[in-house]
Amino acid sequence: MKFVNPKNDVAFKKIFGDEQHKEILIAFLNAVLELEGMKTIQDVQILNPWQAPKLEFLKYTLLDIKAIDQRGVHFIVEMQVENVAGLRKRFQYYLAKSYSSQIERGTDYPRLNQVIFIGILDFEEFNSSHYLSRHLLLNRETHEQELQDFEFNFIELPKFTKTEPELETALEKWVYFLKYASDLEVIPAHVENMPLRQAYEVANCFGWSREELEVYEYWGIKAQDERGAVQLALQQGLQQGIEIEQLEIAQRMLADGMNPEMVTKYTQLPIEVVKNLLKK
Repeated sequence: MKFVNPKNDVAFKKIFGDEQHKEILIAFLNAVLELEGMKTIQDVQILNPWQAPKLEFLKYTLLDIKAIDQRGVHFIVEMQVENVAGLRKRFQYYLAKSYSSQIERGTDYPRLNQVIFIGILDFEEFNSSHYLSRHLLLNRETHEQELQDFEFNFIELPKFTKTEPELETALEKWVYFLKYASDLEVIPAHVENMPLRQAYEVANCFGWSREELEVYEYWGIKAQDERGAVQLALQQGLQQGIEIEQLEIAQRMLADGMNPEMVTKYTQLPIEVVKNLLKK
């Protein structure tokens, strides 16, 4: 038995973003958010369900996961392997965009629902020593969460160091899967939770079609190429006196479908530089 790497964006989307196996995403969300009893998520609608993209269109595909539960709460779940400049701003932009896009102009604001962002990071980003950190809007004086519609949760995989015999909680077993599945040859003995077992079964590459494996392998190569392209763009930007953060934000805005003219307007980057990023 051989498992794909859940840290690969395509594999991550296939495992957690499939409507046919949405109990995997439900169990993962409940574990990360520590929801129990009446507060547990019972059902979700995956707003951008998994479909194996054709290779020629893959470079335009964003492979995050967006879902909404039975209460109307929105979720964004994303795997981020590389630490790049402007990343925190992009996370906040994503959440704000998801929040504002729930209603049209002139619609009542009370219809806006909470948005929860969950980022799985393959690098260390925050000062906390724990692998899971929550970021909320709190009243500075009372420490009460009076503004509850925005919530960020981050899992930093390098900070998770438990071995298989040390695993205790459902969350620890999920994080172990994310970090180590591609190194395993059998489903670990500790996997008793059915959704987690299903996650391992979906990750078993022998159950993937040839086309899906081609997309999976292509995305791994593409990720390497993108890292090189970003470095080149950053070097060119520095030569022109352009801030690294502006280039990174521009690249993410382009990936989100914004046209070069709008990116130029909001980043103040030359249109030639923006179009260059789009080509790469």
